[in-house]
Amino acid sequence: MKKRIICALLAAVLVLGLAAPAFAAQVQVSLEEAAQVLAALDIMTGDENGDLHLDQPVTRAEFTKLTVAASSWASSVGPAASISPYPDVPKTSWAAPYIQVAQEKGMVRGYLDGTFRPDSQIQLVEGVSMVLSLLGYTNEDFSGAWGSGQMAMYQSLELNRGVTAGKNDPMTRQDVLWLFYNLLTAPTKTGQVYLTTLGHSLTASGEIDRVALVNSAMEGPLVAEGDWQASLPFALTTATVYRDGKAAQPADIQTLDVVYYSKPMHTVWAWSGKATGTIQQINTTSNPTAVTVNGQTYAVETASAAYDLSDLGTFRVGDSVTLLLGRSGGVAAVRTPGESSATVCGVVTAIGTASYQDAGGHTYTADTITLTATDGGTYRYRYDNADKTFDPGDLVQVTGGTQVSKLSSASLTGKVSADGNSIGSCALAADAEILDTYGDTQTLRVYPSRLAGVELSGNMVRWYSTNAQGQIDRLILNDVTGDLHQYGVLTDVTEQSMGMLIMSSYVYDIAGVPGVYTSQTAIWNLEKGPCQVRTDGKTVERIYNLTGVALTAVDGRTAMAGTRTWTISDSVAVYEYRDENYYRSDLGRVTGGGYDLTGWYDKDQTQGGCIRVIIAEAE
Repeated sequence: MKKRIICALLAAVLVLGLAAPAFAAQVQVSLEEAAQVLAALDIMTGDENGDLHLDQPVTRAEFTKLTVAASSWASSVGPAASISPYPDVPKTSWAAPYIQVAQEKGMVRGYLDGTFRPDSQIQLVEGVSMVLSLLGYTNEDFSGAWGSGQMAMYQSLELNRGVTAGKNDPMTRQDVLWLFYNLLTAPTKTGQVYLTTLGHSLTASGEIDRVALVNSAMEGPLVAEGDWQASLPFALTTATVYRDGKAAQPADIQTLDVVYYSKPMHTVWAWSGKATGTIQQINTTSNPTAVTVNGQTYAVETASAAYDLSDLGTFRVGDSVTLLLGRSGGVAAVRTPGESSATVCGVVTAIGTASYQDAGGHTYTADTITLTATDGGTYRYRYDNADKTFDPGDLVQVTGGTQVSKLSSASLTGKVSADGNSIGSCALAADAEILDTYGDTQTLRVYPSRLAGVELSGNMVRWYSTNAQGQIDRLILNDVTGDLHQYGVLTDVTEQSMGMLIMSSYVYDIAGVPGVYTSQTAIWNLEKGPCQVRTDGKTVERIYNLTGVALTAVDGRTAMAGTRTWTISDSVAVYEYRDENYYRSDLGRVTGGGYDLTGWYDKDQTQGGCIRVIIAEAE
């Protein structure tokens, strides 16, 4: 059906054409991402448990509150209304302050009988009218029957992305979520991206800057000690929790973690980074902004840490300390080593020398090791080369930040339980630190869930320790996960052997980045197709073909191959294969139907393997 183009819509099209470069980029986002943005802006948040109840209907009063929250007048809402804005909205109503502001600013209109009907379910056309008012439009901008022009503008501005309700249908909370998210990227009547009118910026590519929004909603830091949970504005047990950048459970937060939180997002972020050693330098004692420990300089990011390191505090150059590191790697708090684990264990990744400063402020040079600890952090420690010798790949422990010694190997066998809570009959501590290694210098912090179902045997475990309760609290592995290697496809293989003459050439693609390896001493008997590339951190050591299995279904990070299930790597490489060439793709594109999928794995799941590459061919 052809729609009549009204004057206001034509004007909007002209504005769109003139101001297009200023618009926010229209990118595909998930429901979770959109919800995160609205929560960070304190527009739409969940209940006391963080649940958004997206399938529930929305009343006119509730939608009005959301509209005010999405406006530049959100901060003007008082605890109570000064008047009853409508006969059926007494000033004692919870919604009265919001409806009063919305009425004064021209965002809402009542019915012909003078009522507002706050408890009635809001229809899409009513919600669209309120949202358009935020963009600067009034009823005078539209001609014809009320609602027809508004719905035409709604379509033109692409406010409809993700919304399933029809014009006169009641809206669900999911419809409302998408409507307000779309509002943020829409142009106002004057051509400005709406989000920027609220004082927020876009990225250089014109997208919503989610990082900046989350940062603005984040409070803290707190140190997880004592009754720290009482400082949270919600119950920790109901929060969404991340630790060291990974999804976690409330129980995963450990004593002396550095914690940030957001009330509207109902989320807690914890970081476990620590540096234990001797203070070698404080840049200034009047108001410290940096401190050097073990040859590494850290920015001071909180007033409390600056105070502790200042001439008013208790820590001086030469003192042994444990720095508690926040999300940016800066110092959030300072403690004495006795307040945290005084022993750091890990793998030496480099040896050399570094400059240090003594208590008198004099600079000296000392032999230094660089250590990747079981907590995934990288630290540097000085040592006396006269009686100690270390090499990259050595397992060492550092006590008190100064005493470095080698660790003796300790083997461990057994199957990791499906819940990742034990290895054989040995329980894993809740805060267990696990480090996977390959060669002398490559390391990766892994979590128990990654090892679920893996049968540890032989030399798969290099070392482990237990806590006072007999639980495994630190574990160093020998290339168990395979996650330290690169995965992609071999696009060309040349192997020639003529008498004493050997020549091989292997061209590969890793995540869209091409590479080539040639040799005059080795032939690896490879074929074109999915592969694993092992390096020493810089150059190729070995390439292997992967093993394929036809996939019958893919659900998130789980693939089905007949009756067997496979875990898909978080960094799975996806390619479409056509015309005998490989083209980089993504999982969302090829799992929507129309493709035959083959998953390629490096080793059996009981040995730590998973699907590393997926090849899609059109049916």
